[in-house]
Amino acid sequence: MKKIWKNISTYVVVALVSIGATYGMYSFMDHRKGYSSADFYNYGGEFDQKGVHLASLTADGYPDFTKAAENSVHAVVHIKSTVKSQASQGRQRAIDPFEYFFGFGDRGGQDYGIPQPSVGFGSGVIISKDGYIVTNNHVIDKANEIEVTLNDNSKYTAKLVGTDPQTDIALLKIEGKEFPYIPFGNSDNLKVGEWVLAVGNPFNLTSTVTAGIVSAKGRGNIGMRSSGDIQSFIQTDAAINRGNSGGALVNTNGELIGINTAIYSQTGDFAGYGFAVPISIAGKVVADIKEYGTVQRAVLGVMIQDIAIAKEANPDKTKTLSATEGAYVGGFAEMSPAKQAGVEEGDVITAINGVKVRNVSELQDQVNRFRPGDKVKVDITRGNSSKSYDITLKNNSGSTSVVKKGDGIASVGAAFKELTAEKKKDLGISYGVEVGGVDNTGKFSKEGISKGFIIQKINNQPVSSPDEVENIIRSAANSQDKALFISGITPSGARKYYAIDLSE
Repeated sequence: MKKIWKNISTYVVVALVSIGATYGMYSFMDHRKGYSSADFYNYGGEFDQKGVHLASLTADGYPDFTKAAENSVHAVVHIKSTVKSQASQGRQRAIDPFEYFFGFGDRGGQDYGIPQPSVGFGSGVIISKDGYIVTNNHVIDKANEIEVTLNDNSKYTAKLVGTDPQTDIALLKIEGKEFPYIPFGNSDNLKVGEWVLAVGNPFNLTSTVTAGIVSAKGRGNIGMRSSGDIQSFIQTDAAINRGNSGGALVNTNGELIGINTAIYSQTGDFAGYGFAVPISIAGKVVADIKEYGTVQRAVLGVMIQDIAIAKEANPDKTKTLSATEGAYVGGFAEMSPAKQAGVEEGDVITAINGVKVRNVSELQDQVNRFRPGDKVKVDITRGNSSKSYDITLKNNSGSTSVVKKGDGIASVGAAFKELTAEKKKDLGISYGVEVGGVDNTGKFSKEGISKGFIIQKINNQPVSSPDEVENIIRSAANSQDKALFISGITPSGARKYYAIDLSE
């Protein structure tokens, strides 16, 4: 079995069913301790959901799927996404040599094929009566047109509200009232062995229901995404096939507890293992997209490994490690809030706000329910002793700010700090603002602007404080041009110029 999971990346197929895992919750403050609570979340509140209470057992005590299935099929939709090809430069055709040399006119030159639109299919779940729909990002990626078909065959054109490629989650909206929807359940309360239903549109069929059990929770490292993405899945043996991407995983109460995303298969079709993004993750993502336009990612700023992997990779550093469960801290990111709070390399993180974490996936699942600026209690094991630290979470660029997509700050993916008098003297300059941190998914990173770069002018305006930089970025994001022209110097004193397009 270990060998199977070690080689799982060879066999996992994105069967219009890809991946995800990430983040957060609506938090409230425990006034006695000041911690953001991970014991309560109400993602459905953002979508004005009302709970359901279905009978999940028959009179004889057997599992009853009928009510949950009936509730779900009408809220699971078929999604058709169309990606239009770039317009060709006129009608190209094979050159007729007679026409080329003698001008005989059209002698039946062959047209090259005109680029055809690419069409993909998947599933989605209506999560509010006013028509919000959650699906996978890869189902609608780069789509110019998104058509949604309900179970009664009514069709709607969907608007893309926002996406989060790192979790493979997207939020759509169709116009109308009183749509059937599936309310969010609590994926934390799922138990291994519990019955679940997978509802989707496999093989381009209408809503189809399959039943199975929860095979595992917090399943990570299934080899389908980059190392920077968070992976913490519900594993199920309910049949999931191509076209199920973005469909619903529901419990016998008819509550949405996951978004079907991936299958484990050598052929691309169901072979016994399916994966779903827990609603504790997907719900936070779509709630953030609806409220802010972008996902609010909170980080501890630690480089972590499962203990078994850490022992294998660093036997000398871990030879005295007695812990068998938790997440091993192998290093720190820049401006790490965990390091600033007192966490050290070699520590093992064992709990977040009192919730036990046994591995990297469970730690990621817990931490990323929060937003930058939230305060959490982190329990660690160091040698033979145990310690707790209060840590204020930050975003990837080192800030505790919550940002909105429209203000431009989220898209540039950077934090800024005052330029010290010593650096001004060393570089021979009188003004500027230092880039204090860069998110590798933002526009600064993509254009090559790195931590330590000194910004002196943006759009020909000199800058001397982080507030000035952020105000200019916000102003540019709301302007007609939506562009940043940045001039500054590297830490070594080299002059650099950058142009950043904020319109994309």
